[in-house]
Amino acid sequence: MKFFVDTADVDAIRDLADTGLVDGVTTNPSLIAKSGRDFVEVVKEICDIVDGPISAEVTAIEYDAMVAEGRKLAKIHDNITVKVPLTRDGLKTCKTLSQEGTMVNVTLCFSANQALLAAKAGATFISPFIGRLDDIATDGMQLIKDIVDIYDNYPNLMTEVLVASVRSPMHVLQSAKFGADVVTLPPDVLLAMFKHPLTDKGLDAFLADWQKTGQSIL
Repeated sequence: MKFFVDTADVDAIRDLADTGLVDGVTTNPSLIAKSGRDFVEVVKEICDIVDGPISAEVTAIEYDAMVAEGRKLAKIHDNITVKVPLTRDGLKTCKTLSQEGTMVNVTLCFSANQALLAAKAGATFISPFIGRLDDIATDGMQLIKDIVDIYDNYPNLMTEVLVASVRSPMHVLQSAKFGADVVTLPPDVLLAMFKHPLTDKGLDAFLADWQKTGQSIL
C-alpha cells in the first residue's frame, strides 16, 4: 500500500518525507487556501520534496476550461497528477488528459458506479471519500470494498483505489485489509499510526534497565 499525504503544508510534508514513508501528496483548493500561499509556488515546492504523484486540482467546472487548466498544471512537473471532480465534464477531461499521457486523479467519488465510470475514462486514481460518507451515517469502508472487488473483476481496468477523507488509523487498517492501493492521510493521522501505549511502556522499561548498567554505546 502506498501512503500519500493530504496537505499543502510544505513543512509537514518535508518532515514526513524524511521518514521515507511518503509516496505522494494530494492537495485541493481548500488545502491551498489554508496554506495562504500561491498555488503554483506551493505545488512546485512539493514536487521538489516528494518524488511521487502530486495531485493538483483544477478549479474550472466546464470541459474546455478544465482541459486547459489540466494541461497547464501538468507542465509544472512530470509527477503532477491532475485532479478533476467526478462530473460528466470531469470524466471527459480525464479521458482527454489520460490519452495525452497525463496522470489523472478523479476526486469526490461517493459510489461504486462512479468509480466504474472513472476507470472507464482512464483515471490513474479514483478517490472515494470515506469520512464524508461516515458523516452521513453511511459505511464508507463498504464503498472501498465494493470498488476493489469490482476492479478486481476486470484486470483491464488499471485505475488505483486512492482512499480519501481518512479520519483515523482504523480507516488505514481497513483499507489495507480490503486491498486498496493508496491511502491519502492528513499528517496527524499518519503520525498517530506510530503510537501505541505498549510501545511507549516497553521503551521506558528498556531505557530504565539500560541506565542501571551505567554503560554507553557511544
